[in-house]
Amino acid sequence: MATALLAAAIASAPATAAGAGPSSPSWAQLSPADRQVLAPLAPEWDSFDAQRKQKWLGIAGRYPQLGPVEQQRIQQQMSAWVHLTPEQRRLAREQYKNFRQLSPEQRQMVTQKWQEYQRLSPEQRQALSRRAATAPPGRR
Repeated sequence: MATALLAAAIASAPATAAGAGPSSPSWAQLSPADRQVLAPLAPEWDSFDAQRKQKWLGIAGRYPQLGPVEQQRIQQQMSAWVHLTPEQRRLAREQYKNFRQLSPEQRQMVTQKWQEYQRLSPEQRQALSRRAATAPPGRR
């Protein structure tokens, strides 16, 4: 869910049209404040396309208005995002897209289920995962 939340932030950040202003700054061209906020992305920054950079810059622009808890959460999620494989990132974006298509009631139910899952012990999560892996395809 953490990656889904970050995918949500990325997906909802305004993108700038290609060719509009400095749409694809290199890491060296970023302001010191943006480099500090986006530090977890430094190793990959120059490989991002212009649209992805603009979305991350949108997040960095809103960062100072966030409270300390939200800032810490964004930093943790950014670090987690960088360590995801391209396939895991694709899945996170897809899950976010699917989540956004749910009704508000369905979203609330999914969120509650996720919170319940988060409260499980590691052993309970493992047992649940084993059960899901052995369940018939229509029962997952």
